[in-house]
Amino acid sequence: MIAEVDHVEPVPRRVRARLGGRTVLDTTRALYVWEHVYYPQFYIPLGDVAEGVLVDEGRTEDRSLGTARRHALRVGGVEKSGAARVYGDDAKKPEVRGHVRLQWDALDAWFEEDEEVFVHPRCPYTRVDALRSTRHVRVALGGTTLAESSSPVLLFETGLPTRYYFNRTEVDFMRLVPSETVSQCPYKGVTSGYWSANVDGTVYEDLAWAYDFPTVDLKPIAGLIAFYNEKVDIFVDGRAVPRPS
Repeated sequence: MIAEVDHVEPVPRRVRARLGGRTVLDTTRALYVWEHVYYPQFYIPLGDVAEGVLVDEGRTEDRSLGTARRHALRVGGVEKSGAARVYGDDAKKPEVRGHVRLQWDALDAWFEEDEEVFVHPRCPYTRVDALRSTRHVRVALGGTTLAESSSPVLLFETGLPTRYYFNRTEVDFMRLVPSETVSQCPYKGVTSGYWSANVDGTVYEDLAWAYDFPTVDLKPIAGLIAFYNEKVDIFVDGRAVPRPS
């Protein structure tokens, strides 16, 4: 990964978040802060948080960036305890002084510019490309073929294994069982379907999914079905792809 832990840099995008039907922060001065190497978090200037939303809980915590004062979020009748950490003048990184780090899932929705973002901020160093291909790809489980195509869409995402997306006509839905699982991705959006597989009486949970309405940049995967490389056997041009851990 390009960024190291505790790396800080400005966010060039407008960032907003909503709670209880109200926009509680609106900023063009947010910071990316990498608390671990995989992706950053937003740190928001205190002046760009709506007045009265942050409620000091009178507690401090020692964190990697220094002492943080714990706050709740309060909007009308909605209160989220311990959902914010405010950094003062003793922060180890001078850039984060006077900033608040908000717990992502304590807010109802986050936006980068006018596009909703899920799970965590999009890393500026992560690239996601969905490319049409004529490579022959087959997905199997216990020797049973679940999907096979010579026209898949390959999705390449920094730090993750290649995902192979299939037209629905190339998937054996006789083997798939619909699941109520829903997952979210900062780059692709919210899944519209999940499936387990029933092979010879054994059910393998949640190993396929679809995005019927992905983000604009990933329209090529709209409505297609992908499988977890970690849970199935994948063959590309006749060669087995090792399962990632």
